[in-house]
Amino acid sequence: MNPIKTCALARIGLLGNPSDGYFGKTISCAITNFSATVTLEEGEGISIIPHPNSDPFSFESLADLRETAIRQGYEGGYRLIYATCKKFADYCAKNEIALPPKGFTIRYDTTIPRQVGLAGSSAIITALTKGLRTLFGITESQFPLEIQPSFVLSVEEEELDIRAGLQDRVIQTYGGVVYMDFDRELLLQRGYGRYVQLDARSVPPLFLAYINKPKDSGKAHSDVRARWSRGDEDVILAMREFADFAEQGREALAQRDWTKLGDLMNRNFDLRLRLFGEKVIGDQNLEMVEIARSLGAPAKFPGSGGAVIGIWKDGDHFERLREAFVSHGYAFTNVQVENGPQYPV
Repeated sequence: MNPIKTCALARIGLLGNPSDGYFGKTISCAITNFSATVTLEEGEGISIIPHPNSDPFSFESLADLRETAIRQGYEGGYRLIYATCKKFADYCAKNEIALPPKGFTIRYDTTIPRQVGLAGSSAIITALTKGLRTLFGITESQFPLEIQPSFVLSVEEEELDIRAGLQDRVIQTYGGVVYMDFDRELLLQRGYGRYVQLDARSVPPLFLAYINKPKDSGKAHSDVRARWSRGDEDVILAMREFADFAEQGREALAQRDWTKLGDLMNRNFDLRLRLFGEKVIGDQNLEMVEIARSLGAPAKFPGSGGAVIGIWKDGDHFERLREAFVSHGYAFTNVQVENGPQYPV
């Protein structure tokens, strides 16, 4: 049998809640700029091959170890692979799906930048889930599409104690551009929200800028989640406003009203800044947004921080944005939305 190769794309959040854990609404896009790829090859027993960069176990020097830790963090993809296989076996046992006694070797690779909110971890889990389903011939009736994001989330939360939400896992499962409504009653009743595929051709030209060497240390702690749990009225009203941005953004995309979409993106970030505060947002994140806005480009976070997305108007505008971000030490690229138009620069 030929090796099975599956992938999941990086994602950007276009509008909506800063986290889908607040029973809100959001619009996300899968982008082809970066991806995680998993290869399964049948063989004797089960082997997980560590990634040479993401799962290093040897270093040339202490300085090399330090730089690797700064760039990659302390937790690579190996544990994600291990936990996904275990959870997949759990799912099949629970649903009485008989699995043939197949052995296989797992290799993975990823080009998704770490720690900048582009959903790198969930991409590895999603890609492997697709591969395992293919390897064992699991049908969609046995493993419905709508519950696959919840499965990916369960790997992270239940096996690895990673606090996360459904948004990243939904867009990486469905692809393209998706409007998501995480209605509380729907989630409680069936374990997933309402997911609507949007026309990716309606997305405007987008750029992505991100921090080359993000660091977790020194990041101020946010109390927004605790305030939400206590029923803080300001937080509840803010989350409703975020959800309204997603609703309005859906209409703006349908009408290709990119001016309105850009205004909503700016308002989305401004509300986040008011809610979380400058210390939590961080100096580099604030600087990236300011660079974009100083050149007339609306901008917001595509995820939890470490990167910004914005709308560019034409080739000259794109080049001025690129030069400004690169001169400040940030990475910069033209976003390619899956199934979306290709905007030349």
